[in-house]
Amino acid sequence: MVTQTSKLAGRVIATGLKFPEGPVVLADGSVILVEIARGTLTRVQPDGRTSVVAELGGGPNGAAIGPDGKFYVCNNGGFNWTTESDGLFRPHGRADAYIGGRIQRVDPETGRFEDLYTECDGVPLKGPNDIVLDGKGGFWFTDLGKVYGWVMDRGAVYYARCDGSLIREAVFPLITPNGIGLSPDGQTLYVAETEPARLWAFRITGEGTVHKDPFPSPHGGRLVAGLGGYRRFDSLKVEAGGNVCVATLITGGVSVISPQGEWLEFHEANEAYCTNVAFGGRDLRKMVVTLSGFGTLLEVDWPRPGLRLPGQQVPA
Repeated sequence: MVTQTSKLAGRVIATGLKFPEGPVVLADGSVILVEIARGTLTRVQPDGRTSVVAELGGGPNGAAIGPDGKFYVCNNGGFNWTTESDGLFRPHGRADAYIGGRIQRVDPETGRFEDLYTECDGVPLKGPNDIVLDGKGGFWFTDLGKVYGWVMDRGAVYYARCDGSLIREAVFPLITPNGIGLSPDGQTLYVAETEPARLWAFRITGEGTVHKDPFPSPHGGRLVAGLGGYRRFDSLKVEAGGNVCVATLITGGVSVISPQGEWLEFHEANEAYCTNVAFGGRDLRKMVVTLSGFGTLLEVDWPRPGLRLPGQQVPA
C-alpha cells in the first residue's frame, strides 16, 4: 500500500506535442525530448516554443546526452496510433511502416544522425525503448519488443559502447522491459516491466554483465516491487538519495519506490499516459514530466533532488 498520495501539479511548459517521451533537461532550461508519433528529436524552450533538432523517422522513444554532447536515441521502429473518444492519443501495435529497431547517435548542432546499432549477435533489435549512460563510455538500454497481431516479442536489456564498438545482451527474457536507470553508486541496474508493473534490480558485475539470481527468478533479477491494481510501468529516473521514480500508466502518475521495495509516494497525473520524467534546475529539484496522451510537458517542484546523470550540465 502506498504511504503518501498527492496530485501532480505544476507549470505547463508546452502542449500539442506528438506523444513526447525521453526528456533531457539542459543547463539553459530547455528540454530536448522525442516526439514518437512525429519521428523527431525536438527542443522545447522554457517559454514553450519548439524546434526540430533532427528528423529521425520510425519511433524515437528514449534519449540521453553523452559526454561528447551527442544524443543517443532508442528508436523503436514505429507504432500505429489510435485516438480514444476523449481525445487521448496512444500507440497501437507495430507500425505498418515499421523500419526496425535501432540506436541512433544525433548531433544536436547539425541534426545529422547515424544508426549506431541495429542488431546484437545477429538478432535484430525490435523496439529499443529507454536508455541510461554509465559514465564509463557505455550505456544500458531496454528493448521492449513489439506487438503485432497474435504475437508479442519477449524483451531484453542490452549494454553497448558509445563508440559503436560493442553491444552485448545482458538480460533475457523480460516481459515488455521499459524504464532503466542506475543507482547513485552505479552498482545496481533498475529495470521496469510495463505490462506486469514490476521493478527489478540487477547487481552490475562488469562491462555489460550482471549477477543473476537462480530460479525462480525468470531472468536473474531481484524483484524490488510490483504494484497492485491496473497499472503499467513506463520509464524511470533515480533520485540522488536512491529512490526510484517510475512513470506509471493507466492510473497515471509517478510512483516513488525505495531501493528496499517500499511504495513511498504516488503523485497522480491528470491523464493515463504519464510516460517519463527527468530532473533539472540548479539543485535538480525540478522534475519535468511527459504526459503523452494529450501531448503535454509539465514542470513540477520535487521534494528531493534527482540524481545527476552522466553528461548532464546544470545551471551554475
